[in-house]
Amino acid sequence: MLYNNGIPVTSLQDIANCIASELSRTSNISNYSVPFLNFKISAEKKNLKFHSSPYAPYNTDFTFSELKRCLSETHKTSPGPDNISYLMLQHLSDRSLQNLLFLCNRIWQEHSFPSCWQQAIIILILKPGKEPSDPRNYRPIALTSCLCKILEKMVNKRLLYYLETNKIFSPFQSGFRQGRCTVDNLLALETEIRNAFIRRQHTVAIFFFDIEKAYDRSWRFGILRDLYECNLRGNLPIFIQNFLKLRKFRVQIGNQLSDYFIQEEGVPQGSVLSVTLFALKINDILKQLSPSVKGFLYVDDLYISCTGDNINFIERQLQLAVNKIQQWSTFNGFMFSTAKTSCIHFCCKRRLHPEPEILLGSQLITVMNEVKFLGITFDKKLTF
Repeated sequence: MLYNNGIPVTSLQDIANCIASELSRTSNISNYSVPFLNFKISAEKKNLKFHSSPYAPYNTDFTFSELKRCLSETHKTSPGPDNISYLMLQHLSDRSLQNLLFLCNRIWQEHSFPSCWQQAIIILILKPGKEPSDPRNYRPIALTSCLCKILEKMVNKRLLYYLETNKIFSPFQSGFRQGRCTVDNLLALETEIRNAFIRRQHTVAIFFFDIEKAYDRSWRFGILRDLYECNLRGNLPIFIQNFLKLRKFRVQIGNQLSDYFIQEEGVPQGSVLSVTLFALKINDILKQLSPSVKGFLYVDDLYISCTGDNINFIERQLQLAVNKIQQWSTFNGFMFSTAKTSCIHFCCKRRLHPEPEILLGSQLITVMNEVKFLGITFDKKLTF
């Protein structure tokens, strides 16, 4: 049983529709701030003309080896609405796979995206320790077409290759990139703190742990504009443009499916391509920092830090950085949660000294004695 605005909901169909409605509301443009909505309306008047550079290497037909490689990297997962699983695809003959490749290349060249691939079935998992009668307390797991995900994997490999070879990603972005992991960010922070201790300096770090509904509210036109500004033209950006359009989903409770609901903004959950597109969208946040402030990003986990002898200087530099980050987020549709943003003053000096006072919007960022960052607990004396 659920309670929707205090009214009990008992039938499986109504429960499914109630939760689906809540999920759909999460990606609605009404969640955006008024300044961003005004900016969004103005920006989307520009027509992004992707129809050029048809002979760029990333726009050529996919090869049989690309298909086989992506298929070999798949795991045993549940199928989407079409009930075609990876296991079925892995047992196809080479001749059947050639037919599948022909289908993928037609979609790629003719810019016609199958509407059934824009649909997902949502399976719900109750968040730990949450009240099951509240429709907002469920984590959605999206099941999409495995056929579509194979094509997405091939597109994603080409997109990542282009972004990496053209050095579009910031060197301080570690999320879901080959040869990079959480250890890069952890070691960078630890090294800065230890160097500060040796020099008898202060290090202040601010951890932005939560962008509210980051994937669900990613601005789609903003992603396409970033692709356009990366000089991507032709089949690849057009495929992504079609991939992001008209996303629909249904929630499944037992054997009962809800009605179709629209995901108005955001990147599709459960998609390989979504991670890369989100990383591209948030990548520019690190460009807002001055040389005196360091910043590292692991997908949407951001920390910034400043080291120096004077705590007042550090406070001013970090306040300017926070202001610029907030201004950037205002014009990109993101919102940082003040409640989940925290600050630590790392210092080995024994005498009393003031703690930094830094504002995020109108609220003071809480100064903590320790914080858990990417699975490791950092405390102000770095004793772990």
